[in-house]
Amino acid sequence: MASTGSAAPDTVGEAAAGASSGASSGAGPGAGIGAGSQTLMRGLDVIEAVAGGTLSLGELAERLGLTKSTAHRLASALVDRGYLALRPREGYRLGAKLLELGFQAHAQADLIQVARPHLEALAGATEDTVHLGVLDADRALYLDKVAGRRRITISSRVGDRHPLTATGLGKALMLDHPEEYWRARFAGDQAAGAFPAELGAWLGRMRGYAGAGHAYDLEENEDQIRCVAAPVREAGGRVVGAISVSSAAQYMDDARMAELTDTVRGTAEAISRDLGWVGEQRNGNTR
Repeated sequence: MASTGSAAPDTVGEAAAGASSGASSGAGPGAGIGAGSQTLMRGLDVIEAVAGGTLSLGELAERLGLTKSTAHRLASALVDRGYLALRPREGYRLGAKLLELGFQAHAQADLIQVARPHLEALAGATEDTVHLGVLDADRALYLDKVAGRRRITISSRVGDRHPLTATGLGKALMLDHPEEYWRARFAGDQAAGAFPAELGAWLGRMRGYAGAGHAYDLEENEDQIRCVAAPVREAGGRVVGAISVSSAAQYMDDARMAELTDTVRGTAEAISRDLGWVGEQRNGNTR
C-alpha cells in the first residue's frame, strides 16, 4: 500500500507554488488555509472534475478557474502518482490508483460489516475487548473495536496503527508471510522503538504461531495487556484481516489464553466462511 515514488512530492511542491500565484484571484472557499492544504484541496478538485469524464487541459483549467500552467502542474502530479491518466489527444481521465483504492475501501467496508456481529458475540461471550484489523503499510491498522464489560481501559482506538511484531493482531496478519518479511519487520519495529525483544526467541514463537494458526501478545504492545489473535481469510485463502481478544493480564493468565485460543480462532474462521473461505488445505495444515 505504501507508495515508492519520489518524484511526485517535488511536483506537488511545484504545484503549490503555481497554485498560490496563478489562482490568487479565485481563492474561493480555500482562502485562509495554508498553501499546502490549498494545493491538496485543488488536487482533489481536479480528481472530482475528471470523475465526470475525460477533460482536456484547457477544459480542466476552465472548469476549475485555474490558469493552464497551474492545472497542468496539479494534473501532472496526480498522473505521476497514478490518480489520473493522460490520453494523448484526448485529455485526463481517472487513473488506476483510484480503482485500487476503491477496491480496498470496498473490501474494508465489507470486512467490517461481515465481522461486526461476530465481534459483538465474541466480546459478549468473553467480556473482553475485541479488535478487528488489517495490514496497512507494514503496520496493523485497527478497523473496529468492541469494548468488553470489564472495568479496564485498553488504549487502542479505531484508526490506530500499531507495530506488527509487538501486537497479537499484527502477528496474526503476518502468519502467511515468509520469514524474511518477519525479520525485516522485526528490525524495523525494533529500530522504531517497539517493545525490546530478542530475534531468535521471537522468531521461534512466530514459527509456532504460524503452525497453530493463532498469535499472542504477551504485554509487548501495552503494559499489563495481553491478547489472543487469529487471522481472517477471504475466499481464496489469503489473510485479509485479523481479530483479537484483549484484556488485563490479571484476566489473561496462560491458562485462560490457552482456553480462549480455540474460541478466537473459531470466530475468525466463522468470519472467513462468511467471506467465502472454505478451509482449503495448505502445506498440510487446514487454513
